[in-house]
Amino acid sequence: MIFKLEHPIFREVAAAAKDIGVPAYVVGGYVRDTLLGRPCKDIDFVCVGSGIELAKATAKRIDPSIKVSVFKNFGTAMFRYEDLELEFVGARKESYSRDSRKPAVEEGTLEDDQNRRDFTINALAVDLGEGHFGEIIDSFGGLKDLEDRIIRTPLDPDITFSDDPLRMLRAIRFSAQLGFQIEQETYDAIARNAERIDIISMERVRDEINKIILSPKPSSGFKPLYDSGILERIFPELVALQGVEIKDGVGHKDNFYHTIQVLDNLSKNTDDLYLRWSAIMHDIGKARTKRFDDKAGWTFHGHEVVGARMVKPIFSRFKLPLNEHMKFVQKMVLLHLRPISLTRENITDSAIRRLLFDAGDDIDSLMKLCKADITSKNKQKVERFLKNFELVEEKLAEIEEKDQVRNFQPPVSGEEIMEYFDIKPSRPVGQIKNAIKEAILDGEIPNDRDAAWNLMIKLGNEMGLKKA
Repeated sequence: MIFKLEHPIFREVAAAAKDIGVPAYVVGGYVRDTLLGRPCKDIDFVCVGSGIELAKATAKRIDPSIKVSVFKNFGTAMFRYEDLELEFVGARKESYSRDSRKPAVEEGTLEDDQNRRDFTINALAVDLGEGHFGEIIDSFGGLKDLEDRIIRTPLDPDITFSDDPLRMLRAIRFSAQLGFQIEQETYDAIARNAERIDIISMERVRDEINKIILSPKPSSGFKPLYDSGILERIFPELVALQGVEIKDGVGHKDNFYHTIQVLDNLSKNTDDLYLRWSAIMHDIGKARTKRFDDKAGWTFHGHEVVGARMVKPIFSRFKLPLNEHMKFVQKMVLLHLRPISLTRENITDSAIRRLLFDAGDDIDSLMKLCKADITSKNKQKVERFLKNFELVEEKLAEIEEKDQVRNFQPPVSGEEIMEYFDIKPSRPVGQIKNAIKEAILDGEIPNDRDAAWNLMIKLGNEMGLKKA
């Protein structure tokens, strides 16, 4: 089978390889994705010799001003050309010790290099040699696995995963991203080697988890993570949601499967990584707040507050950013019940104003999350909730246009209150500001300066304050 190498960069690499006398090949993800019809801007080249020399020779042929980044410790080099990122490495073989995923590396043949690849679909190589340009070298049946949509290791999966346990996460991630099935023997080996994930850094784990979260249907990644035992080792708080407890004939839904269903629902409408993280975390506090009441049955009172507090330690462990992204997830978790509660009662303007005030510019994201949170198997119930959500959204738009409280700024500042009454920073200043805010949110006065100013004077007089 001939692989179409249409971009001129391939001829340049082939010519450079001939100049320095080394066989060269295109390998890995570019070959796989091109065969699948997926776009790919990262191209990996392997040569039987020095990858660094090949990179420099290629760059010199294209444009001598190109800067080549060299990583001597790894024997690799890379540079950017147009919109492509090109990486070059010498063929190598690897051997591993039990307590590390960092192998001892030595020079090898193309066969050695293919043997060290994680999956058959990533072990395909395309020859760049004269007379063989574009020929696919398929040593492990990767083409058939692509056709059959199968994830399988080239060699013994137990050895593959024990040597580098990150490959277990990569298998699950590729399955979720591509919609492939993990071959049974390969999957069984993941389950057998689950504890080996403990030697992987959380940064590496996080990167794979984020890619699973961003896949078209994330549950297809989280289910095998759970079933294999890996999820328990990296995300025990999520696993704690699994299971249905029955007491006095009363049960509750399985909050783990509910959570990944919410994530799937949300993923149909957003590619925002941290909004998707919000779906994962929205009920994370339920395991810690679960109680059984003889009258009310199972309750999870305050799980949104507990869950919001759990966000930071979980983000810290996964080495996720402890910045505005984390605060966004905390806000989503804390507020996720609010819009739903509005669908169950007569919607008051005051409740809408307060939701707009608390959610601010994140109100649209919050509404997406809350719609995704409707997972009942009762279609009529879902339709009823969605219809009520439409009413809430109409009301949100109406109130925001009229009162503009989405990013509320007090019409009267603390400095103006102090100047008018000639007082220093003190409790009365805060009390007046808060009373004005509450009056606006409750609809007692409009959100404008004149009304707020008049209320300020009235409140100050009632406190015994006089105009300066």
